[in-house]
Amino acid sequence: MRITVDDRAVDVPDGLPLLRALHAVGIDVPSLCDDPRLAPYGECRMCLVHVEGHTQPVASCLTEVTPDMTVTTASADLESARHGMLEMLAQHYPPLAITTSADKPLHELFALNDVPALGRDRADLHDDTHPCIAIDMNRCIDCFRCVRICDEVQGQFAWQLVGRGADTHVVPSGADTLVASPCVSCGACVDTCPTGALEDRSVIELGRPTRWTRTTCPYCGVGCELLVGTREEHVVTAVPALDAPVNHGHACVKGRYGHGFVHAGDRALEPMLRDGDGWHSVSWEAAIARVAEDFRRALERTGPKSVGVLGSARATNEDNYVLQKFARLVLGTNNVDCCARVCHAPSAAGLRHAFGTGAATNSFADIEHARTIVVCGANATENHPVVGARIKQAARHGATLIVIDPRRIELAEHADVHLRPVPGTNVLLLNAIAAAIIDERLVDEGFMHERVDGFDEYAVTTAQYLPERVAGRCGVDADAIRAAARLYATNRPAMIFHGLGVTEHAQGTAAVVCLANLALLTGNVGRAGSGVNPLRGQNNVQGAAHMGCEPDFLTGFAPIAAAPWFADVWGAAIPEADGLDAMEMLDAAAVGALHALWVVGWDIRQTQPNATMTERALASLDTLVVQDLFLNETARQHATIFLPACSTFEKNGTFMNGERRVQRVRKVIEPLGNSRADWEIVCAVADAMGQAEQFAFADPAAIWDEIRAVWPAGAGMSYARLDAPGGLQWPCPTDDHPGTTLLHANGFTAGPRAPLHPIDHTPSPEDEHPDFPLLLITGRALDQFNSGTMTRRSLTNALRTTDTLDLSAADAAAIGITDGERVELTSRYGTAVLPARVSHAMQAGQCFATFSDPDTDLNRVTGPHRDPVTNTPEYKRTMVNVRRGKREP
Repeated sequence: MRITVDDRAVDVPDGLPLLRALHAVGIDVPSLCDDPRLAPYGECRMCLVHVEGHTQPVASCLTEVTPDMTVTTASADLESARHGMLEMLAQHYPPLAITTSADKPLHELFALNDVPALGRDRADLHDDTHPCIAIDMNRCIDCFRCVRICDEVQGQFAWQLVGRGADTHVVPSGADTLVASPCVSCGACVDTCPTGALEDRSVIELGRPTRWTRTTCPYCGVGCELLVGTREEHVVTAVPALDAPVNHGHACVKGRYGHGFVHAGDRALEPMLRDGDGWHSVSWEAAIARVAEDFRRALERTGPKSVGVLGSARATNEDNYVLQKFARLVLGTNNVDCCARVCHAPSAAGLRHAFGTGAATNSFADIEHARTIVVCGANATENHPVVGARIKQAARHGATLIVIDPRRIELAEHADVHLRPVPGTNVLLLNAIAAAIIDERLVDEGFMHERVDGFDEYAVTTAQYLPERVAGRCGVDADAIRAAARLYATNRPAMIFHGLGVTEHAQGTAAVVCLANLALLTGNVGRAGSGVNPLRGQNNVQGAAHMGCEPDFLTGFAPIAAAPWFADVWGAAIPEADGLDAMEMLDAAAVGALHALWVVGWDIRQTQPNATMTERALASLDTLVVQDLFLNETARQHATIFLPACSTFEKNGTFMNGERRVQRVRKVIEPLGNSRADWEIVCAVADAMGQAEQFAFADPAAIWDEIRAVWPAGAGMSYARLDAPGGLQWPCPTDDHPGTTLLHANGFTAGPRAPLHPIDHTPSPEDEHPDFPLLLITGRALDQFNSGTMTRRSLTNALRTTDTLDLSAADAAAIGITDGERVELTSRYGTAVLPARVSHAMQAGQCFATFSDPDTDLNRVTGPHRDPVTNTPEYKRTMVNVRRGKREP
């Protein structure tokens, strides 16, 4: 749209308030209360401009752009008004604040207008209790941006306004300090604060960044883009990128404050060999030679079936691609896997079985287009916080929300229907929803006629699961099941998100297929705002498997037998013998059939279930190579060789998030110590084993180009194209393809139609027992991540210092334990000791615990049961007994 600004014709974007339209074309108009993530507010009056036709200056943040409008941004009266407002703010503003952080927007305006600060610092306005955020309300100018961003973006309401008129001021909600408020430490209030009243502690301690680098967050599968600030090769802070399509300028506590691990004091920065019960450092040449020698010896002794490698969801696509290529070409084995095996392998298998492609059907952007959102077995606001906040805000703005989760998670507080199935009965419940849809004639007949097969057979099987027949077995009221079915089938488009509460069960794959059946029955697939979408746990768990770190598939999930072009590109044949997955490799090690294992970026000792059996397997190996940032539990207890890897912030590459989006990872600082990128280490071992030619990569870009050569659906995603904000979503087969935000719009991978798959419920092998009266669910928490390798070494650790066992008040009273008391948790498989926490989220008869603290060693308790399709462990159902334990001295 063309307007006139200061006697100059200017083309500005449509649909923006005048202030933001001017900023978009580089015209600076000052403002202190505006933020592009927030609704315009008009409080500070700094953005006043003259608009022809108005007798008085107008707030440009509240003014709509109209064609041919004439605007004056600078005049004597406007400058006088702004100067006066700044003088008013300066009367009570502490001068020291300006000298310590001159780059804050308010401080820059003070300097530009030559306005001195005349206030004094009051000690009672400081709050130093939050481990990540320093609070100095001496600097607060009542712009209320912190209050608004917490409300409008995060939906947490951790700040509130108290007082009236001129006495109105900002305080934490319901508490004297921010850390005691509902705050989730996302840092949004810090990002938006124009004065430094709210500041990152790391910035205060380390100094303001001198360089900023755009990269992708190393935590969950949401894939937020961050701007990482560094100073003297030290990571100082990380803030969300405002133009990132995934996170829209938002982040979570882990992305914002979980970077301290990079410079942790116990970071392992030298290659090491085990020497008896200890370690000694060696050169890279010696370490590489030892790895090559040990694997060569295992191959000569018992052949390729006796060796294996495990890739990493924390490593880049390029790292994982090189690792699986090494397994197949250098070791000659398909014994290669990654931690997708223990989390979302059932999602890939189930969605591939249902739709032909084992990945999310839709994009996160569809959240705002869905009329109904189903969150099944996923505590999104804690484990995928940015997506969780978007779902929460969608519900606040009118979307129907259905939550299926045994616990009363935060999203359940916003749900129209909350179904709380007994863990292990997901198939019962999902079939009951399907049966209700069919019974009440809510099926999308048009969609079924055009695109779905097998309805008659499916309907016969599903009729056995009418809500009234199965409600008692799954622990959910039949009327509630029918209410959820009606909402999902009629209030469309309806979008399903699911997590580990679906997949980490003995019927994990079956439950994913049940979700796909629901989408097919109701026409909620192939349309914006619909689909079935796994919320992936780790930053690159989608990418690690997709790059070929699976025994049955090569890069792009190409079947081994159907991909001759790999041999052409690689210049060598692909081994045809069946490979072992991660669980099978440990089984083989335990019986002496696997002799050498290379584990990259995965602490299997701490995270695998049934830790006693895992220990037995690891102790049986002749060679265990661990490649990581730290001597994790796997390395500390069992490894024979340790190879120090770079962190995400020390290398280049790409990640693939849970919505099929490939994004750039960029080097922020130089590698610390003698650490190296994962791909470089693997290539060096390949060279030492006589395969230098096939691993002669100059850099990650060269690896990516080879990936594109063997993966047709990713051929159009060059590094040059991926450098744009948000990268690209596959399929993206050509250089001019825009990427694919929505799968199955016009058909399915195998053809124009997809079949419904009848699924019968099979009870979990983890049956009830009078000696173990409680049912344990394991999972993750907001402030720690997975095994805690990174978060326990960051500021985030202070927010949750140990695992807890969450119990209902009724169970705690029956056992005779109080909040915070240490308890002994025992199952058929082992015992763990940890503090109890009485939680309103828990139902009687169930308990919940995380596994981020190695001292707790929670996986001593979890069992051996697995999904029969994918071998994914059943972490979500273990029968346990809880007894009072010894209090800590």
